[in-house]
Amino acid sequence: MNKTNPIKSLRYLFQADLNVLIRNVRALFLSVLIPVILLFAYSSNKAQARLGGPSYIFAISITIGIISSSLQGYTLTLARDRDGGVFQRLRVTPAPGWAIMVSRLLVQVIANLVIAVAVLVVGGIIYHVNLTVLDYILVLFIATIGGAVFLSIGQAIVGLLKSAETVNAVVRIVFIALFLLGFLGISGVFGDVLQQVAKWTPLGTVMTLFQGALSATSWNQDTTYALLANLGYIIAFSFIGIRWFKWDSQ
Repeated sequence: MNKTNPIKSLRYLFQADLNVLIRNVRALFLSVLIPVILLFAYSSNKAQARLGGPSYIFAISITIGIISSSLQGYTLTLARDRDGGVFQRLRVTPAPGWAIMVSRLLVQVIANLVIAVAVLVVGGIIYHVNLTVLDYILVLFIATIGGAVFLSIGQAIVGLLKSAETVNAVVRIVFIALFLLGFLGISGVFGDVLQQVAKWTPLGTVMTLFQGALSATSWNQDTTYALLANLGYIIAFSFIGIRWFKWDSQ
């Protein structure tokens, strides 16, 4: 790889990382399986009425799938590769540091889009919803933004913590906290105050965007604010993850 041609370096890295994703298709399958199970779990008329219809169920299913793939898959892989010296070996190649990270992020974006498409296709069949091309485009756009939110959170965790074991433990705690506060909090189980707080957590704001994308009548002022909140999350957590990221665990 030629150091003066970073785009060529990025292309080689992307091909290598994409091959790793394809060979590790089981992990991607599990990330798709979780939201699909949620689709079936909430397919009864009673569950749909309680949760507010298919748009909410689609939103929570895609969001949970993206969290599983981005926050857990990407972050833990990053921490393990750093502990294993993978980044140290890549750093001595002509490839620039930014290309190493961008390549992994692009592959993760692809994984998130696969999850979103799988949920829309399976969900459309289960719930008898006819989605237009515009619906798919909007949802894929939101999936990219939502994925960026959780990828930036994962990057911040890896940036602040060096040990892969510690990263693993913290990611699990963050995942559970986001799920409980975001999903259960939004449902009102914990009361009105926490319901309002939960709406502005990363999970809550991403779900709001998905609901807005799946139903034009759902896009309101709160949806616009949710978009701005997500952009804020991406900027803040990305800054932390980039500023304090170390290429080795020493």
